[in-house]
Amino acid sequence: MKTFTAKQTDVTRSWFLVDADGKVLGRLASEIARRLRGKHKPIYTPHVDTGDFVVVINADRISLTGKKLTDKMYYRHSGYPGGLKTTSAGKMLKEKPERLLHSAVKGMLPKNSLGRKMLKKLKVYRGGQHPHESQNPQVLEL
Repeated sequence: MKTFTAKQTDVTRSWFLVDADGKVLGRLASEIARRLRGKHKPIYTPHVDTGDFVVVINADRISLTGKKLTDKMYYRHSGYPGGLKTTSAGKMLKEKPERLLHSAVKGMLPKNSLGRKMLKKLKVYRGGQHPHESQNPQVLEL
C-alpha cells in the first residue's frame, strides 16, 4: 500500500461564504484557517495547497470575549528607531475590522510561502455585500 500524495492537478477548489455576525473572533478564524489549508478534505497533503476560497462578510460585527476590546494590542513597526505603533483591538474593530480577522487567520497558517499563498484565498468584507456572486459560494454555517 502506498501513501497518497495530492498533486496540484488533483485539487478542486470550492468557494465558501461565511457570515461573521456575532461570531467569536478566534473560533471563527480557526475554522477559516482549516478551510484555507484544506484539512477538511480527504486529499489533504501538508506540502500542497489543497484549500478552498473563503469569503467573509459582516466583519465589523465580530465579537471578542472578555476584556480583549481594551486589553488586546496589535503592534507594527515603521522600521525607524522609536517607530513602534500600538492599536487596541477595539479601535481596530471600529476602523479596520478586515485587518483584525486577517491577522487572526494569518497567525494560524504556516509561516512560509505556502501559507502566504493560502492567505490570498481569504476575502474579508466589512459589510454584507461582496463582489464574488459569480463564483456561487456555498453558505458555511460555523
